[in-house]
Amino acid sequence: MTLISALTNVHKKGQYGDYEDKNENDLIKISEIKNLLIVQIVQYKNSLVSFENIDIDGLKLKNEPLTVVFNNTTRIMWNGPKNWLLVSTKKDLITNVSEKFKDTDFAVTDLSHSRAIIEIEGKETMEVLKKGCPFNFNTLKKNNSINSTYNGIAFTVDKLDENPEKVRLFSLRSFGESLYHSITDSSLEFGFKST
Repeated sequence: MTLISALTNVHKKGQYGDYEDKNENDLIKISEIKNLLIVQIVQYKNSLVSFENIDIDGLKLKNEPLTVVFNNTTRIMWNGPKNWLLVSTKKDLITNVSEKFKDTDFAVTDLSHSRAIIEIEGKETMEVLKKGCPFNFNTLKKNNSINSTYNGIAFTVDKLDENPEKVRLFSLRSFGESLYHSITDSSLEFGFKST
């Protein structure tokens, strides 16, 4: 099966908005991230198994709000109580995850083809997010993640870096184009480069 990008019809390379007479490095950079493994791991309420000892790609799950554990290839975001979102460049990691998380205690769901991923980088990134989301982004630190809404669209924010600000936004594939339009509309006043 060939992967068709969630944003293939809307994500076009170029510079948009108020970009004239600005240094290209000062523009917000917006890109679509593709070909990642995305897996949701949820522990059943009646499960008594300890998840703290389970190792995935050298990482252990943490049941703490906003927490992201990570290495060079994999990030595991806390998504709710005993609920995590694993994102990795290692596509074959799904086999390892399925083996370690028994279906009697965990629901493991491959969401790779059901999500759109937008990456935003630049000093005005948080200002763009503040325009459509009620969360106080002044409190979001590097390697934190949240679930919220952006102009009514449910999404997950994973903060990758602080200098410059860099985040990944995850939404349902069916809302990917709408989220993309909302993000790019909010970026016009700062000028942005679509890569």
